Amino acid sequence: MGGKLLWTPDAARIAHHPMTAFAAMAAERHDLSLPDYDALHRWSVDRRADFWADVWDFCGVVGERGETALAPGATMRDDRFFPYARLNFAENLLSFAGEGTRDGDAIVFRGEEAVRQRLSWRELTDLVSRFAQAFRAEGVVAGDRIAAMMPNLPETVAAMLAAASIGAVWSSCSPDFGERGVLDRFGQIEPKLLICCDGYFYAGKRIAIADKLGPITASLAPQRTIVVPYLGTAEAVAAAVTNGITMEGFLAPFTPAPIEFQQLPFSHPLYILFSSGTTGVPKCIVHSAGGTLLQHLKEHRLHCGFGPDARVFYFTTCGWMMWNWLVSALATGATLLLYDGSPFHPRPSVIFDYMAEERATFLGTSAKFIDAARKQGLEPLKTHDLSTLEMLGSTGSPLSPEGFEYVYAAIRPDVHLASMSGGTDIVSCFVLGVPLLPVHVGEIQGPGLGMAVDVWDESGRPLASGKGDLVCTKAFPSMPVGFWNDPSGERYKSAYFDQFPGVWCHGDFAEWTEHGGIVIHGRSDATLNPQGVRIGTAEIYNIVEQMDEVAEAICIGQPWDDDVRVVLFVRLSDGARLTDDLSGRIRTAIRQGASPRHVPAKILEVADIPRTKSGKIVELAVREVVEGRHVRNLEALANPEALALFADRAELQS
Repeated sequence: MGGKLLWTPDAARIAHHPMTAFAAMAAERHDLSLPDYDALHRWSVDRRADFWADVWDFCGVVGERGETALAPGATMRDDRFFPYARLNFAENLLSFAGEGTRDGDAIVFRGEEAVRQRLSWRELTDLVSRFAQAFRAEGVVAGDRIAAMMPNLPETVAAMLAAASIGAVWSSCSPDFGERGVLDRFGQIEPKLLICCDGYFYAGKRIAIADKLGPITASLAPQRTIVVPYLGTAEAVAAAVTNGITMEGFLAPFTPAPIEFQQLPFSHPLYILFSSGTTGVPKCIVHSAGGTLLQHLKEHRLHCGFGPDARVFYFTTCGWMMWNWLVSALATGATLLLYDGSPFHPRPSVIFDYMAEERATFLGTSAKFIDAARKQGLEPLKTHDLSTLEMLGSTGSPLSPEGFEYVYAAIRPDVHLASMSGGTDIVSCFVLGVPLLPVHVGEIQGPGLGMAVDVWDESGRPLASGKGDLVCTKAFPSMPVGFWNDPSGERYKSAYFDQFPGVWCHGDFAEWTEHGGIVIHGRSDATLNPQGVRIGTAEIYNIVEQMDEVAEAICIGQPWDDDVRVVLFVRLSDGARLTDDLSGRIRTAIRQGASPRHVPAKILEVADIPRTKSGKIVELAVREVVEGRHVRNLEALANPEALALFADRAELQS
C-alpha cells in the first residue's frame, strides 16, 4: 500500500538540517557512505554503540560519557547503554541558560484567556535554584519521589528540573484527575513531596480542586504539600490540606544561587509514568535520566531540527508523556510554548492564534484535534500568518488520510507533517517524521534512528507487506528501567517480551508501505478478528468519521456464533439521526473503502464515547462492558459515565 505524495523537502532544507550534518559527521568518523536515510538508519541499528556515542557528541551532552557506549547482555532486556557515564538531566536542559541567552524566552505560557506569562532563561534558572534549595531543606535526596498534580505551567517545569537536579524521581498527573485516579498512581510510589495547584481553568470556567485535595493528601501523607497559585486561592487551599504550604511560603527562605547538579549514572531513575489502561491499577513505568535525555535529543535535534531558534508547542497535559517529551526541548535551546485549558476556547482558532502571535516553528497536537479543526472548517492558511511554522507533529492516535490532506490544504502547504507513534512505555517514538523524506497521505515516514522496528506476523516472521505486530528487535536507551514495585522484573517482562520471547512487542497493529513508511491500524489488543482475519479499528474510523453525520466512532469485536462480529458505535453530529439510510451509507463506505470483512454487523448510536485523560478512546473498556465484565480503573477515564451507554444493549443480544 502507499498514499499519494503530499510534500517533499527541498534541497536547501535538507542541506541545512541537523540530520544531514549528523550523517556527515558519522560518515567521516567511521569511514562510511551514508547517501540516504535508509543507509543512515541501517547503520544506526547495526552499529548501535557507534550511533548512540555519536548522538551524545553531536548533541553536546553535558557529562562524562565513559569509554563504553553499549555493554551487550544476554537478552535485549539486559543490554546496558553508557554503563560508566555520569550526568544530570536538569543540567542538560538548562545548558543554554548562559551568557548571551539568559534574557531570551525560555518559556511562554497561556492559560486560555485568563493568564499570560513569560520566563526568561535567567528567571527559569532562578526559580529552579530556589525550588532545589527548598527541596534539599526538606531532606529530599536522590531516589526520593516528588509527585505533581499540576496544570502545564512554567512552575511545573521548574519544579521538575529542581527535582532532577538532585536526582529525585518526578511523577505528574493533571489536576482534572479524580481522587481515586491520583491515589491509584501516586499511592504506589509514596512521594515525599506533593506539588499541586489551587485549581485550573477549562472552557472559561474556574475549577477549584480543594475538595478532592483534602482526601488525597490525607491518604498520601506527604511531608509537604506545596500549593502553586493559579486561581488566586493558594493560601486557603494550603490551609485545608495535609502539611500544606503555599509555593511562595515554601520558596521564601531561598534566593537564587548556582544550582548544584548531582552527577548520577546514566540509568538513574528520572520519571515514573503511568499506563492509562482501564483494566487494572496503572503500571508504574520507571524511565532513566540518560535514556530519556539521549532519546529525546535524538528526536528533537535530528528528526525535528530543534535548536536555539525553535519555538516549540505541544498541546498536552502533565498526565501525558508528550509533556515529558516537550520539556526536553529545552536541552536544544528551544523556547517552550506552553498552553493549559481547552484548545477551542474562547474561540475555535485559539491555538492557531497563539502559534501566529508567538511565531511558533513547531506545532504538536493530536490527530483528534486536527480532525476537529477540519470538521469546524478552520482554515488558518487564510486567516493566520504561520510562515514560521516548519513542522507539525501529530500523535495520540493514527492520523486519518483526510487529516493529512487537511494539514496541507488548510494549515500550511510547505510544512513537514510528522505523524508519530510510540508511547508512555518508551517516553518517545518508534516511528516518526524523517526530515529527509517525502510525506505521503496516511503514512508515518519511517522508524526512528537507532530503533530496530519491524512488523511481524503471529508466528514471529517479518512481514514485507500485510498487517502484523509492531516490534523492536534491539535494545534502545529509553527502554524502561523497569516497573515500580516489580523487583523480579516479571511484570515488565510479561508486558513487552512474552509474545515474542526476547523481542519488544509494543501492542500496535501495523503495516509497512511501499515507500518504506508505516501505517498504524490501532492497538493489537483492540484488533478485530472476524472470520479469523485481523482488522485494525483505525481503518474503520478513517472512513466513518469523514461522514458529516458522524462526529466520532468506536468499534469493538463481539464474540458471536463461534466467531467475532464487528460492532460500530457512532456519536452523531448535532441534528443527525441514525436512520436506515445512514446505516446503509456507512456500511457501503466501509465496504468500498476497506473490505467486506470490515463491515459492521451492528451499528448503534451513543451519546458519548469514553476516552482517557489524554484523549484516547478506550475500545477495551467498551468491550469489557458489552461482555458484562467490570472495568476496574474508571479513574483513567475523562468521562467514565459514558461506559453506561454501552451496557446491557438489547440490540447486542441478537
